[in-house]
Amino acid sequence: MTTIAQWDMFEASFSGPMGGNPFRDIELDAIFSRHGRRVRVPGFYDGEGVYKIRFMPDTEGTWTFETRSNDTALNGQFGGLTVTAPRQQNHGPVQVANRHHFAHADGTPFLSFGTTCYAWTHQPLGEQDKTLETLEQTRFNKLRMGVFPKDYPYNVNEPLHDVYQRDANGQLDFDRPNPESFRHFEDQVKALGDRGIQADIIMLHPYDRWGYSGMSAEQDYRYFAYLTARLAAYHNVWWSLANEYDFLLDTKPMHQWDRYFHIIEENDPYGHLRSIHNGDPKANYDHRKSWVSHVCIQHWDVKRTSEWRAAYGKPVVNDEPEYEGNITEAWGNISARELVHRFWTTVLRGGYAGHGETYRHPDDLIWWAKGGELHGQAWQRIGFLRDVLEEDARNGFEPIETGMRFASRVSAARDGDTTIIYLGEHQPEIWAYGLPGQPGEYDVDIIDTWAMTVTPAQRVPAPENHPVRHGAVSLARKPDAAFAVELPGRPHLAIRIRRARN
Repeated sequence: MTTIAQWDMFEASFSGPMGGNPFRDIELDAIFSRHGRRVRVPGFYDGEGVYKIRFMPDTEGTWTFETRSNDTALNGQFGGLTVTAPRQQNHGPVQVANRHHFAHADGTPFLSFGTTCYAWTHQPLGEQDKTLETLEQTRFNKLRMGVFPKDYPYNVNEPLHDVYQRDANGQLDFDRPNPESFRHFEDQVKALGDRGIQADIIMLHPYDRWGYSGMSAEQDYRYFAYLTARLAAYHNVWWSLANEYDFLLDTKPMHQWDRYFHIIEENDPYGHLRSIHNGDPKANYDHRKSWVSHVCIQHWDVKRTSEWRAAYGKPVVNDEPEYEGNITEAWGNISARELVHRFWTTVLRGGYAGHGETYRHPDDLIWWAKGGELHGQAWQRIGFLRDVLEEDARNGFEPIETGMRFASRVSAARDGDTTIIYLGEHQPEIWAYGLPGQPGEYDVDIIDTWAMTVTPAQRVPAPENHPVRHGAVSLARKPDAAFAVELPGRPHLAIRIRRARN
Protein backbone atom coordinates (compact mmCIF):
# COMPACT_ATOMS: atom_id res chain seq x y z
CA MET A 1 0.00 0.00 0.00
CA THR A 2 1.30 3.44 -0.98
CA THR A 3 2.21 5.91 1.79
CA ILE A 4 2.05 9.67 1.21
CA ALA A 5 1.80 12.77 3.39
CA GLN A 6 -1.41 14.70 3.94
CA TRP A 7 -2.13 17.21 1.13
CA ASP A 8 0.38 15.54 -1.18
CA MET A 9 -0.87 13.92 -4.37
CA PHE A 10 -1.66 10.21 -4.77
CA GLU A 11 -1.83 8.91 -8.34
CA ALA A 12 -3.11 5.58 -9.62
CA SER A 13 -2.69 4.51 -13.27
CA PHE A 14 -4.69 1.94 -15.25
CA SER A 15 -4.53 0.47 -18.73
CA GLY A 16 -7.57 0.91 -20.92
CA PRO A 17 -8.83 1.32 -24.48
CA MET A 18 -6.98 3.39 -27.08
CA GLY A 19 -9.45 3.13 -29.97
CA GLY A 20 -12.01 5.74 -30.96
CA ASN A 21 -11.65 8.91 -28.91
CA PRO A 22 -11.00 7.99 -25.25
CA PHE A 23 -11.16 11.67 -24.28
CA ARG A 24 -14.85 11.70 -25.23
CA ASP A 25 -15.94 8.08 -25.05
CA ILE A 26 -14.57 6.80 -21.73
CA GLU A 27 -15.98 7.82 -18.36
CA LEU A 28 -13.87 7.22 -15.27
CA ASP A 29 -13.95 8.24 -11.65
CA ALA A 30 -13.20 6.71 -8.25
CA ILE A 31 -14.74 6.78 -4.81
CA PHE A 32 -12.19 7.24 -2.02
CA SER A 33 -13.41 6.14 1.40
CA ARG A 34 -12.31 6.48 4.99
CA HIS A 35 -14.41 5.81 8.12
CA GLY A 36 -17.67 6.15 6.19
CA ARG A 37 -16.68 9.31 4.35
CA ARG A 38 -16.84 9.06 0.56
CA VAL A 39 -15.08 11.41 -1.86
CA ARG A 40 -15.68 11.28 -5.62
CA VAL A 41 -12.52 11.92 -7.67
CA PRO A 42 -12.68 12.26 -11.48
CA GLY A 43 -10.26 10.38 -13.71
CA PHE A 44 -8.75 11.35 -17.06
CA TYR A 45 -7.07 9.89 -20.13
CA ASP A 46 -3.33 10.56 -20.31
CA GLY A 47 -2.73 9.10 -23.77
CA GLU A 48 -1.28 5.82 -25.06
CA GLY A 49 -3.88 3.72 -23.29
CA VAL A 50 -3.10 5.13 -19.81
CA TYR A 51 -5.85 6.41 -17.51
CA LYS A 52 -5.20 8.15 -14.21
CA ILE A 53 -6.88 9.04 -10.94
CA ARG A 54 -5.34 11.71 -8.71
CA PHE A 55 -6.29 12.29 -5.10
CA MET A 56 -5.18 14.84 -2.47
CA PRO A 57 -6.02 13.40 0.99
CA ASP A 58 -6.97 15.99 3.57
CA THR A 59 -6.81 13.72 6.64
CA GLU A 60 -4.37 11.16 7.97
CA GLY A 61 -5.12 7.45 8.10
CA THR A 62 -5.98 4.66 5.68
CA TRP A 63 -8.01 5.39 2.56
CA THR A 64 -9.38 2.88 0.05
CA PHE A 65 -10.78 3.48 -3.41
CA GLU A 66 -12.81 1.78 -6.11
CA THR A 67 -13.04 2.93 -9.72
CA ARG A 68 -16.21 3.34 -11.76
CA SER A 69 -16.23 3.37 -15.54
CA ASN A 70 -18.29 2.58 -18.62
CA ASP A 71 -15.35 0.40 -19.73
CA THR A 72 -15.12 -3.02 -18.11
CA ALA A 73 -11.31 -2.97 -17.93
CA LEU A 74 -11.39 0.24 -15.90
CA ASN A 75 -14.44 -0.48 -13.77
CA GLY A 76 -14.14 -1.96 -10.27
CA GLN A 77 -10.42 -1.44 -9.74
CA PHE A 78 -9.50 -1.39 -6.05
CA GLY A 79 -6.62 0.15 -4.15
CA GLY A 80 -5.60 2.01 -1.03
CA LEU A 81 -3.12 4.36 0.55
CA THR A 82 -1.83 5.32 3.99
CA VAL A 83 -1.69 9.04 4.77
CA THR A 84 0.83 10.39 7.26
CA ALA A 85 1.28 13.84 8.79
CA PRO A 86 1.88 16.66 6.28
CA ARG A 87 5.33 17.70 5.25
CA GLN A 88 6.60 20.72 7.16
CA GLN A 89 6.45 22.99 4.11
CA ASN A 90 2.97 21.92 3.00
CA HIS A 91 0.23 23.75 4.90
CA GLY A 92 -2.53 22.56 2.59
CA PRO A 93 -4.58 24.40 -0.01
CA VAL A 94 -5.46 28.07 0.48
CA GLN A 95 -9.03 28.83 1.55
CA VAL A 96 -11.09 31.89 2.44
CA ALA A 97 -10.66 32.85 6.11
CA ASN A 98 -12.33 35.51 8.24
CA ARG A 99 -14.53 36.54 5.31
CA HIS A 100 -12.11 38.93 3.59
CA HIS A 101 -8.83 37.03 3.92
CA PHE A 102 -7.09 33.74 3.21
CA ALA A 103 -5.45 30.94 5.18
CA HIS A 104 -4.04 27.50 4.43
CA ALA A 105 -6.03 24.43 5.43
CA ASP A 106 -3.94 24.07 8.61
CA GLY A 107 -4.82 27.63 9.66
CA THR A 108 -1.55 29.31 8.60
CA PRO A 109 -2.43 32.82 7.34
CA PHE A 110 -1.89 33.39 3.63
CA LEU A 111 -1.26 36.97 2.50
CA SER A 112 -1.45 37.02 -1.29
CA PHE A 113 1.53 38.70 -2.97
CA GLY A 114 1.23 37.68 -6.59
CA THR A 115 2.85 38.42 -9.92
CA THR A 116 1.91 37.70 -13.54
CA CYS A 117 3.70 35.66 -16.22
CA TYR A 118 0.87 34.83 -18.60
CA ALA A 119 2.63 32.54 -21.07
CA TRP A 120 5.78 31.46 -19.25
CA THR A 121 5.08 27.73 -19.65
CA HIS A 122 4.99 28.18 -23.46
CA GLN A 123 8.52 29.60 -23.69
CA PRO A 124 11.76 27.69 -24.43
CA LEU A 125 12.75 25.46 -21.52
CA GLY A 126 15.78 27.57 -20.68
CA GLU A 127 13.59 30.63 -20.20
CA GLN A 128 11.23 28.64 -18.00
CA ASP A 129 14.13 27.55 -15.80
CA LYS A 130 15.17 31.20 -15.56
CA THR A 131 11.66 32.15 -14.43
CA LEU A 132 11.77 29.63 -11.60
CA GLU A 133 15.25 30.80 -10.60
CA THR A 134 14.04 34.41 -10.51
CA LEU A 135 10.98 33.53 -8.45
CA GLU A 136 13.24 31.89 -5.86
CA GLN A 137 14.86 35.30 -5.30
CA THR A 138 11.55 37.08 -4.71
CA ARG A 139 8.83 36.97 -2.09
CA PHE A 140 5.97 36.35 -4.50
CA ASN A 141 3.70 33.55 -3.33
CA LYS A 142 1.21 33.45 -6.22
CA LEU A 143 1.71 33.41 -10.00
CA ARG A 144 -0.97 34.11 -12.60
CA MET A 145 -0.42 31.84 -15.60
CA GLY A 146 -2.47 30.80 -18.62
CA VAL A 147 -3.07 27.27 -19.85
CA PHE A 148 -3.22 28.47 -23.45
CA PRO A 149 -0.50 30.42 -25.29
CA LYS A 150 -1.05 34.12 -25.83
CA ASP A 151 -1.06 36.20 -29.00
CA TYR A 152 -0.49 39.83 -28.12
CA PRO A 153 2.10 42.58 -28.68
CA TYR A 154 5.44 41.57 -27.14
CA ASN A 155 4.26 37.95 -27.18
CA VAL A 156 3.99 36.56 -30.72
CA ASN A 157 6.31 33.54 -30.67
CA GLU A 158 5.00 30.02 -31.25
CA PRO A 159 4.32 28.01 -28.08
CA LEU A 160 6.41 25.11 -26.85
CA HIS A 161 3.45 22.71 -27.31
CA ASP A 162 0.04 22.67 -28.92
CA VAL A 163 -2.52 22.32 -26.15
CA TYR A 164 -4.65 20.11 -28.42
CA GLN A 165 -3.54 17.48 -30.93
CA ARG A 166 -3.49 18.09 -34.68
CA ASP A 167 -5.45 16.02 -37.17
CA ALA A 168 -4.26 14.54 -40.47
CA ASN A 169 -4.67 17.93 -42.12
CA GLY A 170 -2.56 19.69 -39.51
CA GLN A 171 -5.55 21.40 -37.88
CA LEU A 172 -6.05 21.50 -34.13
CA ASP A 173 -8.61 18.94 -33.02
CA PHE A 174 -10.43 20.47 -30.04
CA ASP A 175 -11.86 17.07 -29.13
CA ARG A 176 -8.40 15.64 -28.41
CA PRO A 177 -6.26 17.33 -25.73
CA ASN A 178 -2.50 16.94 -26.08
CA PRO A 179 -1.34 15.06 -22.96
CA GLU A 180 2.26 16.16 -23.51
CA SER A 181 1.25 19.80 -23.15
CA PHE A 182 -0.81 19.16 -20.03
CA ARG A 183 1.97 17.06 -18.46
CA HIS A 184 4.42 19.89 -18.95
CA PHE A 185 2.00 22.45 -17.55
CA GLU A 186 1.32 20.41 -14.43
CA ASP A 187 5.04 19.79 -13.93
CA GLN A 188 5.47 23.55 -13.72
CA VAL A 189 2.52 23.83 -11.32
CA LYS A 190 4.34 21.33 -9.11
CA ALA A 191 7.60 23.28 -9.47
CA LEU A 192 5.81 26.36 -8.17
CA GLY A 193 4.31 24.39 -5.29
CA ASP A 194 7.74 23.12 -4.33
CA ARG A 195 8.75 26.78 -3.99
CA GLY A 196 5.75 27.75 -1.90
CA ILE A 197 3.98 29.53 -4.76
CA GLN A 198 0.29 29.25 -5.61
CA ALA A 199 -0.51 28.64 -9.29
CA ASP A 200 -3.39 30.95 -10.23
CA ILE A 201 -4.47 29.11 -13.36
CA ILE A 202 -6.17 31.19 -16.06
CA MET A 203 -8.35 28.77 -17.99
CA LEU A 204 -9.47 30.99 -20.90
CA HIS A 205 -8.44 34.29 -22.46
CA PRO A 206 -9.28 36.27 -25.62
CA TYR A 207 -5.73 36.85 -26.96
CA ASP A 208 -5.59 33.97 -29.36
CA ARG A 209 -4.71 33.13 -32.98
CA TRP A 210 -4.96 29.35 -32.64
CA GLY A 211 -8.71 29.03 -32.06
CA TYR A 212 -8.70 27.95 -28.40
CA SER A 213 -10.95 30.83 -27.41
CA GLY A 214 -13.45 29.86 -30.13
CA MET A 215 -14.14 26.29 -29.05
CA SER A 216 -17.79 25.28 -28.87
CA ALA A 217 -19.64 25.27 -25.56
CA GLU A 218 -19.46 21.47 -25.38
CA GLN A 219 -15.73 21.50 -26.11
CA ASP A 220 -15.25 24.16 -23.42
CA TYR A 221 -17.20 22.06 -20.92
CA ARG A 222 -15.05 18.99 -21.62
CA TYR A 223 -11.89 21.10 -21.39
CA PHE A 224 -12.87 22.48 -17.98
CA ALA A 225 -13.65 18.99 -16.68
CA TYR A 226 -10.42 17.55 -18.11
CA LEU A 227 -8.21 20.32 -16.71
CA THR A 228 -9.86 20.11 -13.30
CA ALA A 229 -9.45 16.32 -13.19
CA ARG A 230 -5.75 16.65 -13.99
CA LEU A 231 -4.86 19.49 -11.66
CA ALA A 232 -7.24 19.57 -8.68
CA ALA A 233 -5.07 17.21 -6.63
CA TYR A 234 -2.20 19.74 -6.58
CA HIS A 235 -2.40 21.61 -3.28
CA ASN A 236 -1.26 24.96 -4.71
CA VAL A 237 -3.97 25.44 -7.37
CA TRP A 238 -6.32 28.42 -7.72
CA TRP A 239 -8.89 28.53 -10.54
CA SER A 240 -9.28 31.72 -12.57
CA LEU A 241 -11.91 31.09 -15.23
CA ALA A 242 -10.58 33.77 -17.55
CA ASN A 243 -8.40 36.77 -18.00
CA GLU A 244 -10.67 39.62 -19.16
CA TYR A 245 -13.66 37.35 -19.63
CA ASP A 246 -15.85 40.23 -20.82
CA PHE A 247 -13.89 40.42 -24.10
CA LEU A 248 -15.23 36.91 -24.84
CA LEU A 249 -18.87 37.66 -24.06
CA ASP A 250 -19.79 37.96 -27.75
CA THR A 251 -19.05 34.23 -28.13
CA LYS A 252 -19.59 32.95 -24.59
CA PRO A 253 -22.82 34.18 -22.96
CA MET A 254 -23.13 34.62 -19.23
CA HIS A 255 -24.87 31.30 -18.60
CA GLN A 256 -21.78 29.52 -19.99
CA TRP A 257 -19.53 31.24 -17.48
CA ASP A 258 -21.82 30.14 -14.68
CA ARG A 259 -21.68 26.59 -16.05
CA TYR A 260 -17.85 26.65 -16.08
CA PHE A 261 -17.90 27.42 -12.37
CA HIS A 262 -20.28 24.52 -11.75
CA ILE A 263 -18.09 22.09 -13.74
CA ILE A 264 -15.13 23.01 -11.55
CA GLU A 265 -17.24 22.50 -8.44
CA GLU A 266 -18.34 19.07 -9.69
CA ASN A 267 -14.81 17.90 -10.46
CA ASP A 268 -12.76 19.51 -7.69
CA PRO A 269 -13.56 17.70 -4.42
CA TYR A 270 -11.12 19.93 -2.50
CA GLY A 271 -12.84 23.27 -3.11
CA HIS A 272 -9.87 25.20 -4.46
CA LEU A 273 -10.38 28.96 -4.75
CA ARG A 274 -12.42 30.08 -7.77
CA SER A 275 -12.77 33.49 -9.40
CA ILE A 276 -12.86 35.33 -12.74
CA HIS A 277 -11.12 38.44 -14.04
CA ASN A 278 -12.60 41.43 -15.88
CA GLY A 279 -11.21 43.67 -18.61
CA ASP A 280 -13.55 46.66 -18.61
CA PRO A 281 -13.80 48.12 -15.07
CA LYS A 282 -17.54 48.52 -15.66
CA ALA A 283 -18.02 44.86 -16.66
CA ASN A 284 -17.09 43.11 -13.47
CA TYR A 285 -18.59 39.67 -12.91
CA ASP A 286 -21.07 39.37 -10.05
CA HIS A 287 -18.76 37.97 -7.41
CA ARG A 288 -21.65 37.72 -4.98
CA LYS A 289 -22.62 34.42 -6.62
CA SER A 290 -22.12 31.53 -4.23
CA TRP A 291 -19.73 29.61 -6.48
CA VAL A 292 -17.20 32.48 -6.50
CA SER A 293 -14.75 32.35 -3.60
CA HIS A 294 -13.09 35.75 -3.96
CA VAL A 295 -13.04 38.91 -6.03
CA CYS A 296 -10.47 39.03 -8.82
CA ILE A 297 -10.35 42.46 -10.43
CA GLN A 298 -8.20 44.92 -12.35
CA HIS A 299 -8.46 48.61 -11.54
CA TRP A 300 -6.03 51.46 -11.22
CA ASP A 301 -8.00 53.23 -8.45
CA VAL A 302 -6.90 51.06 -5.54
CA LYS A 303 -8.56 53.33 -2.98
CA ARG A 304 -11.80 51.64 -4.02
CA THR A 305 -10.70 48.42 -2.33
CA SER A 306 -12.91 49.09 0.69
CA GLU A 307 -15.85 49.69 -1.65
CA TRP A 308 -15.37 46.29 -3.36
CA ARG A 309 -15.09 44.54 -0.01
CA ALA A 310 -18.41 46.03 1.05
CA ALA A 311 -20.09 45.29 -2.28
CA TYR A 312 -19.12 41.60 -2.49
CA GLY A 313 -18.38 40.55 1.09
CA LYS A 314 -15.40 38.45 -0.01
CA PRO A 315 -11.61 38.75 -0.24
CA VAL A 316 -10.53 41.28 -2.87
CA VAL A 317 -7.49 40.58 -5.06
CA ASN A 318 -6.66 43.41 -7.45
CA ASP A 319 -4.30 41.47 -9.68
CA GLU A 320 -3.79 44.33 -12.12
CA PRO A 321 -3.50 47.72 -10.44
CA GLU A 322 -1.39 48.48 -13.58
CA TYR A 323 2.21 47.44 -14.19
CA GLU A 324 5.67 48.84 -13.61
CA GLY A 325 7.33 49.37 -16.97
CA ASN A 326 7.89 51.59 -20.01
CA ILE A 327 5.80 50.15 -22.84
CA THR A 328 3.46 52.42 -24.80
CA GLU A 329 0.23 51.16 -23.27
CA ALA A 330 -0.84 53.26 -20.27
CA TRP A 331 -1.46 50.20 -18.08
CA GLY A 332 2.16 49.12 -18.55
CA ASN A 333 4.20 52.21 -17.81
CA ILE A 334 3.68 53.31 -14.22
CA SER A 335 6.75 53.81 -12.06
CA ALA A 336 8.03 51.35 -9.50
CA ARG A 337 7.28 53.89 -6.77
CA GLU A 338 3.68 54.19 -7.92
CA LEU A 339 3.19 50.42 -7.99
CA VAL A 340 4.62 50.07 -4.48
CA HIS A 341 2.32 52.88 -3.36
CA ARG A 342 -0.68 51.04 -4.80
CA PHE A 343 0.32 47.84 -3.00
CA TRP A 344 0.49 49.58 0.38
CA THR A 345 -2.79 51.37 -0.25
CA THR A 346 -4.53 48.14 -1.24
CA VAL A 347 -3.41 46.00 1.67
CA LEU A 348 -4.17 48.68 4.26
CA ARG A 349 -7.67 48.97 2.85
CA GLY A 350 -8.17 45.27 3.46
CA GLY A 351 -7.35 43.78 0.06
CA TYR A 352 -4.49 42.18 -1.85
CA ALA A 353 -2.62 43.42 -4.92
CA GLY A 354 -0.75 41.88 -7.83
CA HIS A 355 2.57 42.76 -9.46
CA GLY A 356 3.52 42.86 -13.10
CA GLU A 357 6.58 44.16 -14.95
CA THR A 358 6.54 45.43 -18.55
CA TYR A 359 9.92 46.88 -19.48
CA ARG A 360 10.80 46.90 -23.16
CA HIS A 361 13.29 44.28 -24.29
CA PRO A 362 14.88 43.84 -27.75
CA ASP A 363 13.69 40.22 -27.83
CA ASP A 364 10.35 40.94 -26.15
CA LEU A 365 11.42 39.02 -23.05
CA ILE A 366 8.95 40.83 -20.81
CA TRP A 367 8.23 39.35 -17.40
CA TRP A 368 4.47 39.94 -17.53
CA ALA A 369 4.23 37.84 -20.70
CA LYS A 370 7.11 35.36 -20.70
CA GLY A 371 8.77 35.40 -17.31
CA GLY A 372 12.56 35.20 -17.36
CA GLU A 373 14.24 37.97 -15.39
CA LEU A 374 13.03 41.00 -13.45
CA HIS A 375 14.53 44.39 -14.26
CA GLY A 376 12.48 46.76 -12.12
CA GLN A 377 12.58 47.99 -8.55
CA ALA A 378 9.11 47.30 -7.21
CA TRP A 379 9.48 43.58 -6.55
CA GLN A 380 12.01 44.03 -3.72
CA ARG A 381 9.75 46.59 -1.98
CA ILE A 382 6.73 44.34 -2.39
CA GLY A 383 8.70 41.57 -0.70
CA PHE A 384 9.54 43.98 2.12
CA LEU A 385 5.83 44.77 2.54
CA ARG A 386 5.03 41.07 2.79
CA ASP A 387 7.69 40.63 5.47
CA VAL A 388 6.32 43.59 7.45
CA LEU A 389 2.75 42.29 7.38
CA GLU A 390 3.63 38.66 8.11
CA GLU A 391 5.34 39.68 11.34
CA ASP A 392 1.90 40.39 12.80
CA ALA A 393 -0.61 38.62 10.55
CA ARG A 394 -3.12 36.58 12.53
CA ASN A 395 -6.65 37.05 11.23
CA GLY A 396 -6.03 39.53 8.43
CA PHE A 397 -5.54 43.30 8.41
CA GLU A 398 -8.93 45.00 8.63
CA PRO A 399 -9.38 48.64 7.56
CA ILE A 400 -9.93 51.20 10.30
CA GLU A 401 -10.82 54.87 10.40
CA THR A 402 -8.03 57.15 11.57
CA GLY A 403 -10.35 59.82 12.96
CA MET A 404 -8.87 62.40 10.60
CA ARG A 405 -11.13 64.64 8.55
CA PHE A 406 -11.01 63.36 4.96
CA ALA A 407 -9.68 60.09 6.41
CA SER A 408 -10.05 58.39 3.02
CA ARG A 409 -6.87 60.14 1.94
CA VAL A 410 -4.78 57.79 4.07
CA SER A 411 -5.01 54.03 4.52
CA ALA A 412 -4.94 52.20 7.84
CA ALA A 413 -5.63 48.69 9.07
CA ARG A 414 -5.36 46.62 12.23
CA ASP A 415 -4.74 42.96 12.99
CA GLY A 416 -4.87 42.10 16.67
CA ASP A 417 -2.67 44.52 18.63
CA THR A 418 -0.92 45.89 15.54
CA THR A 419 -2.06 48.99 13.69
CA ILE A 420 -0.40 50.26 10.51
CA ILE A 421 -1.18 53.67 9.02
CA TYR A 422 0.08 54.40 5.51
CA LEU A 423 0.30 58.10 4.69
CA GLY A 424 0.92 57.66 0.97
CA GLU A 425 1.65 60.91 -0.83
CA HIS A 426 1.09 62.97 2.33
CA GLN A 427 4.13 64.15 4.28
CA PRO A 428 3.16 65.78 7.59
CA GLU A 429 5.75 66.56 10.23
CA ILE A 430 3.55 65.27 13.05
CA TRP A 431 0.78 62.67 13.12
CA ALA A 432 -1.76 62.01 15.87
CA TYR A 433 -4.72 60.37 14.13
CA GLY A 434 -5.61 56.71 14.51
CA LEU A 435 -3.11 56.23 17.33
CA PRO A 436 -4.02 54.62 20.67
CA GLY A 437 -6.37 56.76 22.74
CA GLN A 438 -5.16 55.43 26.08
CA PRO A 439 -1.73 55.75 27.69
CA GLY A 440 0.28 52.55 27.72
CA GLU A 441 3.37 50.81 26.54
CA TYR A 442 3.56 50.81 22.75
CA ASP A 443 6.28 50.16 20.20
CA VAL A 444 5.96 52.75 17.44
CA ASP A 445 7.98 52.58 14.24
CA ILE A 446 8.29 54.68 11.11
CA ILE A 447 8.45 52.53 7.98
CA ASP A 448 10.00 53.96 4.83
CA THR A 449 8.25 51.90 2.17
CA TRP A 450 10.77 52.73 -0.55
CA ALA A 451 14.04 52.65 1.42
CA MET A 452 12.74 49.48 3.16
CA THR A 453 13.71 50.68 6.62
CA VAL A 454 12.00 50.43 10.01
CA THR A 455 13.01 53.11 12.51
CA PRO A 456 11.72 53.64 16.09
CA ALA A 457 9.53 56.74 16.15
CA GLN A 458 9.91 59.81 18.34
CA ARG A 459 6.73 60.12 20.41
CA VAL A 460 5.51 63.56 21.48
CA PRO A 461 2.41 64.72 23.41
CA ALA A 462 -0.74 64.79 21.32
CA PRO A 463 -1.73 68.35 20.40
CA GLU A 464 -4.60 69.73 22.45
CA ASN A 465 -6.02 71.71 19.56
CA HIS A 466 -5.02 70.95 16.01
CA PRO A 467 -6.07 73.73 13.59
CA VAL A 468 -7.39 72.73 10.23
CA ARG A 469 -8.15 75.06 7.36
CA HIS A 470 -11.25 74.16 5.39
CA GLY A 471 -12.00 76.79 2.79
CA ALA A 472 -12.24 80.09 4.60
CA VAL A 473 -13.17 78.45 7.90
CA SER A 474 -10.64 77.59 10.61
CA LEU A 475 -11.60 74.51 12.60
CA ALA A 476 -10.09 73.11 15.77
CA ARG A 477 -9.94 69.44 16.54
CA LYS A 478 -8.57 67.49 19.50
CA PRO A 479 -7.14 64.18 18.25
CA ASP A 480 -8.30 61.14 20.17
CA ALA A 481 -4.76 59.96 20.87
CA ALA A 482 -2.51 59.61 23.93
CA PHE A 483 0.51 60.76 21.92
CA ALA A 484 1.62 61.90 18.50
CA VAL A 485 4.48 60.84 16.23
CA GLU A 486 7.12 63.08 14.73
CA LEU A 487 7.81 62.37 11.06
CA PRO A 488 10.69 63.30 8.73
CA GLY A 489 8.37 65.05 6.27
CA ARG A 490 8.63 62.91 3.15
CA PRO A 491 6.05 60.85 1.26
CA HIS A 492 5.32 57.12 1.29
CA LEU A 493 5.86 56.55 4.99
CA ALA A 494 3.91 54.25 7.26
CA ILE A 495 3.49 54.24 11.03
CA ARG A 496 3.30 50.93 12.89
CA ILE A 497 1.96 50.81 16.44
CA ARG A 498 2.18 47.62 18.49
CA ARG A 499 1.65 46.90 22.13
CA ALA A 500 5.05 46.61 23.73
CA ARG A 501 6.48 43.10 23.54
CA ASN A 502 8.76 41.75 26.20
